[in-house]
Amino acid sequence: MTQSTRRLGLAAVIAAAGIIAWTLLGDRGEPPIAIDARPDLPAEFTPAPLAEVLVPASLSETEAMGERAFAALCAVCHGTNAAGRDGIAPPLVHRIYHPGHHSDAAFHIAVQNGVRAHHWSFGNMPPIEGVTRAEAETIVAYVRALQRENGIE
Repeated sequence: MTQSTRRLGLAAVIAAAGIIAWTLLGDRGEPPIAIDARPDLPAEFTPAPLAEVLVPASLSETEAMGERAFAALCAVCHGTNAAGRDGIAPPLVHRIYHPGHHSDAAFHIAVQNGVRAHHWSFGNMPPIEGVTRAEAETIVAYVRALQRENGIE
């Protein structure tokens, strides 16, 4: 093995270690938002929705529970029926959140750990405190029902 090959290998190991350290120890973005500490704007200051969302005529029991949980926990940022809120958060009824691109697990991770901004320019999503895994499951079921109704499958 030549000296330049060793140096290249060492550089690759150092780069990989740096990426791993940045991922594990790096800035996690905003601190968690407590459910009762999120902003609630008066109607006259409520940002416009970013998407027109068709709502299913009926929901399963799980989806209906998710609708209630979404309204209580998510709509303040993501808007009514996940249509987004201009300047605040993206619509979840959007092809970007297609199940093949953002799995159900991605939604769970977003709630638990937050998300660094990568598709939109709204900034990082902080983790949301107080949302149980069961609540998140129902919310994902509701969002997927909305997506199906709007041709995102």
